[in-house]
Amino acid sequence: MTHTPSPTIAAVATAPGRGGVGVIRISGKNLLPLAQQISGGKTPKPRLALYTDFLDAENRAIDSGLMLYFAAPASFTGEDVIELQGHGGPVVMQMLLSRCLELGARLAEPGEFTKRAFLNNKLDLAQAESVADLIDASSQSAARMAVRSLKGAFSQHIHALVDELITLRMLVEATLDFPEEDIDFLEAADARGRLAGLQGRLKTVLAQAQQGAVLREGMNVVLVGAPNVGKSSLLNALAGDDIAIVTDIAGTTRDTVREQITLDGIPVHITDTAGLRDTDDTVEKIGIERSGKALAEADVALILIDPAEGLNQKTRDILAALPPNLKKIEVHNKIDLAGTAPSLSDGLTLESGADTLIALSAKTGAGLDLLKQALLQQIGWQGESEGLFLARRRHTHALETAQSELDNAALCGSGQIELMAEHLRLAQAACSEITGEFTADDLLGVIFSRFCIGK
Repeated sequence: MTHTPSPTIAAVATAPGRGGVGVIRISGKNLLPLAQQISGGKTPKPRLALYTDFLDAENRAIDSGLMLYFAAPASFTGEDVIELQGHGGPVVMQMLLSRCLELGARLAEPGEFTKRAFLNNKLDLAQAESVADLIDASSQSAARMAVRSLKGAFSQHIHALVDELITLRMLVEATLDFPEEDIDFLEAADARGRLAGLQGRLKTVLAQAQQGAVLREGMNVVLVGAPNVGKSSLLNALAGDDIAIVTDIAGTTRDTVREQITLDGIPVHITDTAGLRDTDDTVEKIGIERSGKALAEADVALILIDPAEGLNQKTRDILAALPPNLKKIEVHNKIDLAGTAPSLSDGLTLESGADTLIALSAKTGAGLDLLKQALLQQIGWQGESEGLFLARRRHTHALETAQSELDNAALCGSGQIELMAEHLRLAQAACSEITGEFTADDLLGVIFSRFCIGK
């Protein structure tokens, strides 16, 4: 249903700071009178650039530039939209924005333009979220996949699943509505075969969404191990820079050090933890507390071990503090001292709890490529492929819920048709949450509040 908010809103749509061009975006009902007052009586034509002075209340020029008018409903928000393109100085932009507010507009809330586009059916919720994802993209792969989502690649999959669910629900509920008819609607229409096919298609979409979520969210990696085992050296080697201080003194890292790298387009947030040990040093205690928080948020732990010492008691104590379900890679550092070659072994059952072992040298860089390969394998990244779209954890959770409901529906026997219908209804509701057809207002508030002002 189309929703048309009454207040006119305005905001600076370009990034803060100085620039060659700055843009004020305005959206609301019947904006031509406002445009005429700003331009000194000129009336812009839809989708044609008008060069004009931008005037204050005393008809003095604030700036000069282009005025663009997009008449409702053929605009981004579905309302009248005006863009004022002037010089990109902060003072000029603030003066133009203040003039718009004088003429009755109010300052837009974060994400309010995109929210109005959603409420006026110009975008569905998955597309609206991809606007923010495109702005926040941290790699070229993420940007390409965000554009695919914005153009509706993800939404098309969801709409197809919902359409199939509606058809299947119709068949199941026909059996409930006409129990006296001598017709087995489920058997006649091969409803169970349709359900099995739907389960397979949803599984495929979920796998694609999980890949898209990995690319958007990235992964959090922590470096753990006994003091002076080479965690800081490995962080520097992965980052390609001297991020952390490296000495032969145990406990040099007294606070967490965080750095981001990119692996095959995936943002990887690496945290070098302060060595987890008992200490009376107040500053180091704070660092160790922060290490505990980093461990709780981690996707993968790199457990560094000096091959000359093996799995000593200090390392065992650290392993005991790790979250039980945390994925682990055991890293044997300093192979340059032993004169051995880098290697990767997986499918193992190691005492550390890891199933993958990497032998490398943080000092020389030998074996780093094997470690990067293992990290991508741990999160299930299969590489960017044509048609892959960006997704969020919210989306994958909804698809997992739908998958669970379909699995439950498939388990229903011939005497449980009502229960099957309910599982199908819940599966449809879960899918529809992704595109916003069934979404609580408080969730919308959270989603759009994370946008920047001007979008």
